[in-house]
Amino acid sequence: MDKYVVHGGRPLAGVIDVAGSKNTQLHNMAAALLTGESVRFTRVPVLRDVETMGRLLRTLGATVEIADGTCTIGAASLNGADAPYDLVRTMRASFVVLGPLLARLGRARVSLPGGCAIGARPVDFHLKGLAAMGAEVTISGGYVEARAARLHGADIAFETVSVGATLHLMMAAALAEGRTGLANAAREPEIVDMAALLNAMGGRVTGAG
Repeated sequence: MDKYVVHGGRPLAGVIDVAGSKNTQLHNMAAALLTGESVRFTRVPVLRDVETMGRLLRTLGATVEIADGTCTIGAASLNGADAPYDLVRTMRASFVVLGPLLARLGRARVSLPGGCAIGARPVDFHLKGLAAMGAEVTISGGYVEARAARLHGADIAFETVSVGATLHLMMAAALAEGRTGLANAAREPEIVDMAALLNAMGGRVTGAG
């Protein structure tokens, strides 16, 4: 579809059932990797990207059940920390499993994203932030490899506002030792949603939004 043509001039009326935000759901699914306990989401949008993220989490060993607007994820027994190119390339948001895997398992190997249809958006803010938290980060063969015995808190100032990097480092910081401060952070609704999720999981996030 190339365009929508809307003919106005008529009053609108009616009731619709609004599904949850895709951007919130995808990142919150990645955040479920931070805990071994079951995480349940409701009002989940029925979209291909949500199914793709579910496939990626299953590849890592998580159980994912999506039905009737509900998504339940169990990551008690992860069987690996490698996110393959075939899945990550189709959807940029899947790159953010890097931080949760690194924080939880001490290592992660994730393909560089290639599924962004609105132009190249580097992930350098993501990687610089993880490095500031103590990760050893290398890029080889199209994959980002990161290791850390345990991440530690850090004060990180973004050069420009980045929603993806803010979400990514919020997740990593949830299991890091000590306090992490993000300056010039994004303030979009999905940032507030992520803070609410992390707090519900036992984190302590303030200032979101």
